[in-house]
Amino acid sequence: MNKHVDLEDYEVGYDIPALPGMDEADIQTPCLVLDLDALERNVKKMGDFAKAAGMRHRSHGKMHKSVDVQKLQESLGGACGVCCQKVSEAEVFARGGIKDVLVSNQVTAPQKIDRLARIPKLGARAICCVDDIANVADLSAAAVKHGTQIECLVEIDCGAGRCGVTNTAAVVELAKAIDAAEGLKFAGLQAYQGAMQHLDSYEERQGKTQIAIDMVKDAVETLNGEGLECDIVGGGGTGSYYFESASGVFNELQCGSYAFMDADYGRILDKDGNRIDDGEWENALFLLTTVMSHAKADKAIVDAGLKAQSVDSGLPFIYGRTDVEYVKCSDEHGVVADPDGVLKVNEKLKLVPGHCDPTCNVHDWYVGVRGGKVETVWPVSARGKAY
Repeated sequence: MNKHVDLEDYEVGYDIPALPGMDEADIQTPCLVLDLDALERNVKKMGDFAKAAGMRHRSHGKMHKSVDVQKLQESLGGACGVCCQKVSEAEVFARGGIKDVLVSNQVTAPQKIDRLARIPKLGARAICCVDDIANVADLSAAAVKHGTQIECLVEIDCGAGRCGVTNTAAVVELAKAIDAAEGLKFAGLQAYQGAMQHLDSYEERQGKTQIAIDMVKDAVETLNGEGLECDIVGGGGTGSYYFESASGVFNELQCGSYAFMDADYGRILDKDGNRIDDGEWENALFLLTTVMSHAKADKAIVDAGLKAQSVDSGLPFIYGRTDVEYVKCSDEHGVVADPDGVLKVNEKLKLVPGHCDPTCNVHDWYVGVRGGKVETVWPVSARGKAY
């Protein structure tokens, strides 16, 4: 959803979990709740860090899939634009007024290329990643057809083993082809290592990031020698942004989860051995759930099961509680161990999801709360935009 939403047209409990002005206690569950104070502190903190480090921050929209959250990241955190993974996501952000959009992925299907080439007509800069020489001609043809420009980053595989070329010679070959192609512009390099972000050890993450830094430095120096300048040298996530910022070669960060935080990211350690959700970043996203049954003395059943969250990175934890534990889930039920029988039917609990990105993608709304009241309700604008 990327157009104006008149919330008065929606019925609480059927169309929408809450409306502005409601008490937090009356929010319908299961739903996503944002602690607006914590979210704003996270956003401002990352913005201040990037500015002090002389970096741009292109916030990762695939995490929240929300035009409203992205606008907050730009207005409060100074984000230069958004990156996302799919052309349909990019269209949602462009149609929602975001002016600088990177599809940090390859776009190869003819229909998708055609849609990408039309994004500048929505008033947005359109950028994508390339790792195949044949893709260059297809992108060029679409840009020429629509009279637009597509900017291209050559993607370097710096350890993820997915997309991207693996040596400087291939980087130069692609960059030259892009530079020579009508309707295209060589804009720089993409070098992001996703899996490394979740390594618990600070030293392990630092070592993996150094591999990327070394590869990128060699590529940038070689490209400069060929007269090809990189406007963007992008990468860096919530688990590594400080390394890329100190590299002397990266100039754009692509952090996403820092704004919300989740259980999996929260477990990783900073340079002092502390969890990063214990001072570096705050939990701002919660899956609100309600106890629906306590027929068994030692366990409560809540209404947030598999259909309300992703558990690929582990189960959620119950925020602010050590006396009860979320231990199991099925489609529509969550099992909470309650050995002392402290929970009551209709009591609400805040869960911190194991993995925020796919959890957000199964919900239609964010309920923004401040001071015990619902302040705002934002649509998950790009939900289901997987094309």
